[in-house]
Amino acid sequence: MIRRSLRQLVVAVVVVALWLVPMESFQDTSLPALISAKTGMDVAGPLLESGDAEGAAHAVEFASEAFATSLQAFRSQDPDLTNEVHIELLDLPLAIRSGDASAGAVESVSGKLGPYDVSMENPDAVVVSLLSVADEQYIMSLEGNEAAYLIAESLFAQSGEIFAGKADSNSMNDVEVLSFFVDLEAAVDRRADFVTVGNLVSAIQRDLLDIEAVAHDLDVLYENIRKLYADLIVAVEAGDYVAAEDLAIEAYLENFEYIEPALEKADAEFMYELEIDMREDLRDMIRNRLPPEVIIPYLEESILPDLETGQSMTSQYLIDEAAGTAAAFELETRERGDTTKDEQAEVRFEIDFIRATLQELLIHYEAGDYDSAYAASRTAYLDSYEYIEIPLRPIAPDFTLEVEYRFAELRNLIKERASYGEVRSVIADLERNLDESERLVTGSGDVAPAIAFVASFAIIFREGLESVLIIGAILTYMEASRNIRLKPYVYYGILAGIAATGVTWVVASYLIEISGADRELIEAIAALSATAVLFYVSFWILNKIEHKRWMEFVKAKVWQATTTGSAMVFVTLAFFTVYREGFETVLFYQAMFGFAKYMEAYVGLGFVVGMASLLLIYYVMRRLGKRLPLRVLFGLTMGIGSYLSIAFLGNAVRELQVLDIVPYTGMHGTIPRLDINMATMTGIYPTLETVVAQIMLLSVYLVASTYVLVLRPRKARRIAQMRKSRADEP
Repeated sequence: MIRRSLRQLVVAVVVVALWLVPMESFQDTSLPALISAKTGMDVAGPLLESGDAEGAAHAVEFASEAFATSLQAFRSQDPDLTNEVHIELLDLPLAIRSGDASAGAVESVSGKLGPYDVSMENPDAVVVSLLSVADEQYIMSLEGNEAAYLIAESLFAQSGEIFAGKADSNSMNDVEVLSFFVDLEAAVDRRADFVTVGNLVSAIQRDLLDIEAVAHDLDVLYENIRKLYADLIVAVEAGDYVAAEDLAIEAYLENFEYIEPALEKADAEFMYELEIDMREDLRDMIRNRLPPEVIIPYLEESILPDLETGQSMTSQYLIDEAAGTAAAFELETRERGDTTKDEQAEVRFEIDFIRATLQELLIHYEAGDYDSAYAASRTAYLDSYEYIEIPLRPIAPDFTLEVEYRFAELRNLIKERASYGEVRSVIADLERNLDESERLVTGSGDVAPAIAFVASFAIIFREGLESVLIIGAILTYMEASRNIRLKPYVYYGILAGIAATGVTWVVASYLIEISGADRELIEAIAALSATAVLFYVSFWILNKIEHKRWMEFVKAKVWQATTTGSAMVFVTLAFFTVYREGFETVLFYQAMFGFAKYMEAYVGLGFVVGMASLLLIYYVMRRLGKRLPLRVLFGLTMGIGSYLSIAFLGNAVRELQVLDIVPYTGMHGTIPRLDINMATMTGIYPTLETVVAQIMLLSVYLVASTYVLVLRPRKARRIAQMRKSRADEP
């Protein structure tokens, strides 16, 4: 498994290295992208004709993504045609899904991919790249995506044809690769599992990427860094520190980043030291405008010799690995939250800095200051997220890589002067990734899960309490009035209400699941809806908190059902008694699950304990005939309901801030900065908008509670005393 992972890593390095070679090697870097784009369009046409619009849209989206990977290279040949194709590929999937595109439209766009003049000078590199893309699509096809399967099948076949066209029948290595392609075709035809197909892909790539080729490609990266540093020295000597910093960033961000995985395997400690020298120390010297006599010797006597050493180490390690003599290497792995307090504090600090930087970036970008926006994007990653990666990578390496790509996507969008909406969308994704990064590094803690448990318990207990009391009162009345024959209809209504609640949960979960990019907006709306319902319910409870008022309410319900004596009245009353509370429960739990990430078990436990408590109350009330302390129970559930509504409101406002619907005004240093789990369970965030919204809602609760619990009873007592005094007068 380790050898397979290392080989996949080496393949990735080779593909990236091919991207970094000069423009004269255009044919090597762009041919896989062009072949992939054409393949996607070739698959899309027949699918659309057969009525599979979703499959056709997927194939076009695949073509669009492939074409975009070499956009600049294609523009170097024909900028007008490239821009036209790029836009049409982006727009076509939406037109297909809406029914506004025909197979002819697909064929028209596909035909525009033909004029590009791309030759093939490195077939092995093209085959390696195509196999990687095909492997990704094949894995996707195992989830039922037929379009992905057709794309993978075609790319595997084209890879085999390209290799067969250059294979030497006298070469044992080539003969072996051809046999692997035969096995691969058979495995794909029978739709074998991804392990079988992946092993064959890995074997072919291993044979094509001999050690000399891999070392050479890593050498390209090292050589790029040396050239950039040579230009940096010239810039420093000329006093152009701005250009010098740009060169230092490019050397690290666009080159050394791709060397790190291989170098880390050779000597992780050495890699981290060199990383710090390049990313921090050198840039600090440049930013502080230290004289050339300080910067240049540091480069020539420290960094450049270490790069020389690193290059030798990575080359030797790959040779040893291929020969099977390399020391076994295990990536460090950690569980979520398996970090020190200092690491957690550092991550929270860096996340806050990144958020502030991203907000500044948006301001610059909206004002058209693209240079400042690009500088902010690099600062957010280089000066902050890199520190988060250190504790995060052992916990979630794939997620860490995903966030890196998101930052790269942001930089590319700014370079291309993309629309403000596109940039804002990527930043919204990054902000959610920052939340997830904090959750992974800090864990759930102890207090937040306890709050999740209590909140979950309170929701089901409050919602179920009213149903238990009303149903219990109806059944008691039936027994007292000897209408036992109607009791089964009450149970029918209860079962129907529970079933309807279950259906509502499934439908609500499905709607959120398919909402895609609008999921966060739906979750914000759900949280606002839960806040509104809790607000109403809390005041409803407040007005029924006195036992006398509650009994009047229950008697009215029972009288409503018994005056007719109709069986359907009892079914309907029981159904709506249960389903009304069930509907509210679904709303509250959907909102809670949106924020209680990694604490779902505590939410579930709270639900189970709450249900058990309701059964106990039912038993006490019905079997033992005990009078319940309604004032205490209602007061407790009202207080927790009020708290939950305030928490939901804070989370809803914060989601709307991430979506750029509500303004963002930071208050770091004024409002406590809670860890992400405590923040989501309380809704307390260091922003002016969330705090103001919560204070306003809390004020309403305090004023209303004071009136209902203090002022109104005093007024009632005064009126009663006045009436008594008048009655006592002669």
